Amino acid sequence: MHAVVLAAGRGERMRPLTDQRPKALVTVGGSPLVARVLRRLARAGVTRAVVNVCWLGDAIRTFLGDGRAYGLEIVYSPESVALDTAGGIRLALERGLVASDPFLVHNADVLSDVDTATLSLSPRDTARIVLAPNPPEHPEGDFACRDGRVRLDGTDRLTYTGIGLYRKALFEPLAVARAPLRPLLEDAARHDRLAGTVHTGRWWDVGTVAVLTALEAGAGDGLLDGL
Repeated sequence: MHAVVLAAGRGERMRPLTDQRPKALVTVGGSPLVARVLRRLARAGVTRAVVNVCWLGDAIRTFLGDGRAYGLEIVYSPESVALDTAGGIRLALERGLVASDPFLVHNADVLSDVDTATLSLSPRDTARIVLAPNPPEHPEGDFACRDGRVRLDGTDRLTYTGIGLYRKALFEPLAVARAPLRPLLEDAARHDRLAGTVHTGRWWDVGTVAVLTALEAGAGDGLLDGL
């Protein structure tokens, strides 16, 4: 299994911390975020991680190297201008860097105990996304999920975790250009081709200094054990 690890973002909500350091290399509990993600992916059976980079991308490449230290192969998909989530994935596919179909997608700034090895797709689906209860910083959520199907309607909304299993066909209609992922997911849900897994375990989108501070405070008490 191959995975695309999205690490090109500027980290605007974490400035000034990310002015001189890419968000993927921000440390929590003594380890950079992306390093924790890569180790978990390797334990789940991922053999290659395609890491897209833009802001301070050379620092990420220098730190991670070829991936042997994390138990997998790392290849890089550099972007001269950040292409957003779907655009970055589309470019990696255009470059032929992802061989498996389906493949995993994992945000570099997401920590969780989601077992990505258990994710699967039925023939009808173009993706399966992992959803979680809404965190305080995103109370409105993104999608509803009923009987394992992602829905656009409903008040019982959940938050997309930044983790999912995708078919290449979902991205093939896109040009290689800046494009967000959400419209593709909404279209797949509208046509009942989007499966959902609800995760109630540990999960954090480490996108703000407040979340980072809370994780640092709990790291010594085992909050991040195994992550």
